[in-house]
Amino acid sequence: MLMESIAWAEGTGGASSLASGGAGGMVSLIPFLLIFIIFYFLLIRPQQKKQKQLQALLDTLKKGDKVVTTSGIWGTITNLGKQTVTLQIADNTKIKMQRENVARVRSEEEDKDKDA
Repeated sequence: MLMESIAWAEGTGGASSLASGGAGGMVSLIPFLLIFIIFYFLLIRPQQKKQKQLQALLDTLKKGDKVVTTSGIWGTITNLGKQTVTLQIADNTKIKMQRENVARVRSEEEDKDKDA
């Protein structure tokens, strides 16, 4: 009988310590949540925004656009496919590359700087 009462006393004390430890466990998750939120706003969200802008640029490409590729090649679009772009980079030189390699459309000011 004595052993049963000791076991019962230890069992009930353990349950109350688990309940208080559970609340402490939730409090210890708060720093991890804050770190995730900071990472989201500093890394993930800006990257998603940049990806959407690039996709919008790729969707609006048309023949005659003067572009710069990710490798730094300047050219004019002569043909568009679903996944490819043909660029004229010199008078008799055309290259075919993936559409995703177009980094940006050149502005008029850049064209003037190139000729100077």
